[in-house]
Amino acid sequence: MSFLAQQIPLMESLFGYPDELAFVQPVTADEYKRIAGSMKNRRAHDLTLYIKKDDGYIFIAKHFYPPGLYRAPSGAARPGEDFKDGALREAREETGVEIELVKYIMRINVRFENEADRIDWTSHIFLANYISGDIEPQDKREIKEARLIFPDEIPGFAEKMRETKIGGLNYRAFLTVEVGKRL
Repeated sequence: MSFLAQQIPLMESLFGYPDELAFVQPVTADEYKRIAGSMKNRRAHDLTLYIKKDDGYIFIAKHFYPPGLYRAPSGAARPGEDFKDGALREAREETGVEIELVKYIMRINVRFENEADRIDWTSHIFLANYISGDIEPQDKREIKEARLIFPDEIPGFAEKMRETKIGGLNYRAFLTVEVGKRL
């Protein structure tokens, strides 16, 4: 069993058993290349964080997003890094804040596919509480902005993701809607 596969039962024992879903997302050849390019060290997962602060959640915008589009931060555990440490590091890098993981909300197995290729990917989605820090991304190369958003804004972000017609963002819209049902 791989190191990452060993992490799942540990995270379930610490933060609960997540709901599981499967999703198939068609992607263009260019989108496929972008996703494949993010798979350093054969990475095929992300840790997505719904960080609760006051009455809202901390979301991020990437540089290529259209104005006004935000989503929950996410990233990967590095080789040899456990999921918990990876989640804490990603929160710091993408939002500038320290967090505490609270609940393992969902696990979504997604297949990104086009006519010639497919990538099987897993999103591990966690609820976290804000502990401290200013909301300001540390990784400015990847993240344009981070800010506090409110629950009534979330459906609008999912709709903006779908409007882009980008397969990866369409998947993120699905993830956003499904998590919204569970928050």
